[in-house]
Amino acid sequence: MPKIYINPPRQQWLSILQRPAPEQTQNQDFIRQLFEEVQREGDHALKRYALALDKFEGDWLVTEQEFEAAEALISVELKSALELAYQNIYRFHQAELPESVGVETMQGVWCERRAFPIEKVGLYIPGGSAPLFSTVLMLGIPAQLAGCAEVVLCSPPQPDGSIHPAILYAAKRCNIQKVLKIGGAQAIAGMALGTASVPKCSKLFGPGNRWVTAAKQYASSLGTAIDMPAGPSEVLVLADQTANPVFVAADLLAQAEHGSDSQVLLVSTHKALLQQVEQELEKLSENLSRRSYIQQTLQHSCLIYVPNRKEAIDLVNLYAPEHLIIQSQDEQWYTENVRNAGSVFLGDWSPESVGDYASGTNHTLPTAGFAEAWSGVSVESFMKFITFQKLSPEGLRGLGTAVETLAHAETLEAHALAVSVRLSALKTKT
Repeated sequence: MPKIYINPPRQQWLSILQRPAPEQTQNQDFIRQLFEEVQREGDHALKRYALALDKFEGDWLVTEQEFEAAEALISVELKSALELAYQNIYRFHQAELPESVGVETMQGVWCERRAFPIEKVGLYIPGGSAPLFSTVLMLGIPAQLAGCAEVVLCSPPQPDGSIHPAILYAAKRCNIQKVLKIGGAQAIAGMALGTASVPKCSKLFGPGNRWVTAAKQYASSLGTAIDMPAGPSEVLVLADQTANPVFVAADLLAQAEHGSDSQVLLVSTHKALLQQVEQELEKLSENLSRRSYIQQTLQHSCLIYVPNRKEAIDLVNLYAPEHLIIQSQDEQWYTENVRNAGSVFLGDWSPESVGDYASGTNHTLPTAGFAEAWSGVSVESFMKFITFQKLSPEGLRGLGTAVETLAHAETLEAHALAVSVRLSALKTKT
């Protein structure tokens, strides 16, 4: 069961809120060796790792026949649910599409900012104990809306050599045509470096285990962009005496079942709620299939009582949770004062599960406190922005002298010269 803290002093908050320490491995040496081998040997190295780690030997590229077979395996109910999720996610992300911005900063000086899609992006979709076909929608839809020319999806094969049919169905719905049966860190290396079979991608997206996370970080050090630093999933529920303890416990369990390195927290201004939630956690988790994960997660999770809403929101902003659920009569006040969170769920009827699947917002969010500075995935994550400027002769006359002064002050004489020769040319014309 989670640890319980009653009005802990602020100087203890950081230690109480500490995330679970990552499992110690020799992954850095392994990842470096993997990337070096893929760089040197290309597909041969990928095949070797696929056989050793995934016990897979065969063609990577998913065929049209496999897409069709997958569709036939999906129930009508699941297709309907996926379609509802697709429409909501599409609708929300379509509203995010950025517009070009142009302004005349002074007479004759025109500046503009335009959005362009990243041409080649790589998506990694876990396919092990929890095949995350919902993540296909969360990444495929904004890539589709952004207009990315090539979208590559890698996912580990199942024991029979296939990819989970719901992953393929969702990929086809997002018009992703290149799906490869490659899992783990080797998939990241392939998309980052490029091989004969795996296109080199400019930016990589998607969750994964610690090996995938380490591979993405290593790829980033080599110059391939990634969506964000990733870590184990987490939720913080902020609740008062009006909250339903069953709802709170269910929300905590929903996040706890992700894995043993996840973390769940309750922060409450109502002391009695802590014991009520603790009882419900035990009761509701009894028959859950992922109870073993949940029990491990709860061991490094905590229930915290604080005496007022100011301390509650300060604690929330210090933790910077991936998911924040607010069940409080002071909902509006908390909404106005939250500063650090990946995604916020308001009220009794907004479980975090709806954001994971189908409300419309993206579930790919910053973890491990990165919500202090990072945002979740959006359409803009799949785009880049280029600025343009154009000056008329009048614009350069009005701006040139100031630029010369600034350049000379920085001792960058050639910068000043590039303006001076033009101003001189304009004088000869008049």
